[in-house]
Amino acid sequence: MYRRLASACLLVSLAACSSMEFPGVYRLSIDQGNIITQEMVDQLKIGMTRSQVEYVMGTSLIRDTFSPNRWDYVYTLDDRNNDKKEHHHLTVIFKDDKLSEFTTDIQPTAQQDAAPATEVQAAE
Repeated sequence: MYRRLASACLLVSLAACSSMEFPGVYRLSIDQGNIITQEMVDQLKIGMTRSQVEYVMGTSLIRDTFSPNRWDYVYTLDDRNNDKKEHHHLTVIFKDDKLSEFTTDIQPTAQQDAAPATEVQAAE
């Protein structure tokens, strides 16, 4: 009697630790880092101060101690309900405390009129 009860408890506890997924269970989307939107990228202009960039983009996630003129913004979204993963990266580089260039995987909609075409890079 006790052996069957112990076996049943052991079986239930092992089943609870398994990776079985129950249908219809809502799973939360997990987003991490700094949110990077098209509107934020469009507001970045060459020549902005550090405080202006921080106002538009927020506090950067990664500030390199060996390169204080480089800020990195990273955003990942793991939508577990749709099995969709999204990843964005933005690097901002300053010279003389002014924004000199930025690279991102989000293409700016309008060309930056204050910067030559070689300074603004959008990687895909």
